Amino acid sequence: MLGRLNHVAIAVPDLGSASALYRTALGVEPTKPQALPEHGVTVAFVNVGNTKIELLEPLGEDSPILAFLDKNPAGGMHHLCYEVEDIIAARDRLREQGARILGDGEPKIGAHGKPVLFLHPKDFNGTLIELEQV
Repeated sequence: MLGRLNHVAIAVPDLGSASALYRTALGVEPTKPQALPEHGVTVAFVNVGNTKIELLEPLGEDSPILAFLDKNPAGGMHHLCYEVEDIIAARDRLREQGARILGDGEPKIGAHGKPVLFLHPKDFNGTLIELEQV
């Protein structure tokens, strides 16, 4: 069911500082920041060849990553995103297996313009999982 690892998401308190760190210390150029109001985040991606790193900063007072940053003020790994061929079939199969889909269970459009869903971290060894349809 799973395809390749699309990205590793890192929650950061300041996207500008995080982007500068990746640029200067690691020698990679993050994409231009992109606000995603429906997800409550602003993101920038770093292409590392075989996958991407997504830097996420809270957008607004009800951002879902504010609680994460309260517990991890310096930031940290937030979720893993895997590609799937058919997000509805993947969702239905996961529900049959007892996995909880976050939100209303319907895909939303993600940063790459493709449908995404999030799976409850308690169902996946404490790791928030994002599925993105390819």
